[in-house]
Amino acid sequence: MNLIKLCVGAEDVKDLLDWQASARAKGPDGAPRHVTRMWPKQADKLLNGGSLYWVFKGEVLCRQRILRLDKVQGQDGIIRCGIVLDPDVVRTASALKRPFQGWRYLKPEDAPPDLRKGRDAEPSLPADLDRALADIGVL
Repeated sequence: MNLIKLCVGAEDVKDLLDWQASARAKGPDGAPRHVTRMWPKQADKLLNGGSLYWVFKGEVLCRQRILRLDKVQGQDGIIRCGIVLDPDVVRTASALKRPFQGWRYLKPEDAPPDLRKGRDAEPSLPADLDRALADIGVL
């Protein structure tokens, strides 16, 4: 089982990488984490090889393996879920996704495939062309 989440405020994968390089995005062990209000009920399935798929401006473009879920207490005293992520970001084939709030579960069979090795270094296509190719099923 996987999670899917909007990467709010990021234009592309580089923005995500820049954010995760900052101290604010890291847990005490230095691993990138995303803190969310809700705790996944299917935590066992997520921790069995699941990933967090990131959506940028309506397109899934990458994923990160979920390493663990940590309890994170905010300054307000509320316990939240810290989704600790593998620092390696895996580029995926572009997949269109409508806006939604929070995170959602994503079944493995519904997840976009990873790009072949070396394809992640290729320059990105213009967004409208990328969407058109995704619409017709071309990776």
